Amino acid sequence: MSDQETAPRDEPSPDLAASPEARRHTEPLDVHLILRRDTGDGPEVLLSRRAGAVYAAGLWHLPSGHLDGPHEDVVAALVREALEETGVVIDPADVRAAVTVHHRSPAGLSRTGFFCEVRRWKGDPRIAEPDVCDALDWVRPDALPAGMVAYCRAGLDAYAAGARLAVHFQLPGDAIAYDPGADRLRIVPDVDGPAAGGRPSARGFGAIHGDREVVERGRRAPARLRAEHTVRPGPR
Repeated sequence: MSDQETAPRDEPSPDLAASPEARRHTEPLDVHLILRRDTGDGPEVLLSRRAGAVYAAGLWHLPSGHLDGPHEDVVAALVREALEETGVVIDPADVRAAVTVHHRSPAGLSRTGFFCEVRRWKGDPRIAEPDVCDALDWVRPDALPAGMVAYCRAGLDAYAAGARLAVHFQLPGDAIAYDPGADRLRIVPDVDGPAAGGRPSARGFGAIHGDREVVERGRRAPARLRAEHTVRPGPR
């Protein structure tokens, strides 16, 4: 196709311009899995390192993905993405709402992310999509890796602070990777009072979310899985 044929239109067609619905803002919805296990050294969450020809390759992120369409709710999407990316099976009844983050990328595109905590699952996490992920790692919330997607880092920090809603609007020129000198996280206070401010500690993380059952399988899961280990694509 020519550039003219593939370039986006700056103005809607006359019939769309007449429709109020056509002028409403829309944005993607995505889900982020906070797969959590408790250890003798404190709580840990599972991160995946992106690889290949994908956005933010080389950076750490939570297992995540987009809703497939209007037929899929956020819980169903989370369960599906968990299976596709890590091979674990999650009962929808075990999904817990953690925090919702309204995010804007440095390119100016906005999206809404639903971060959900899961402590009970079947199977050991593994690299189920080696073409887009080359490592999995269990990390403490107070020792998150430096090379991490800023959007994901904002969600984990908001979750650890006990927030229900947060805004993370990056500015043009900001890096995709988390930069403590350009931290755009803004926690929206709850109706019951403001959430804890500042960078949360592992102690605060456990105190806020420490009343749920620990998954025994999670305790036994290996600390790190790498792409060079034998892996198989997860079921679709």
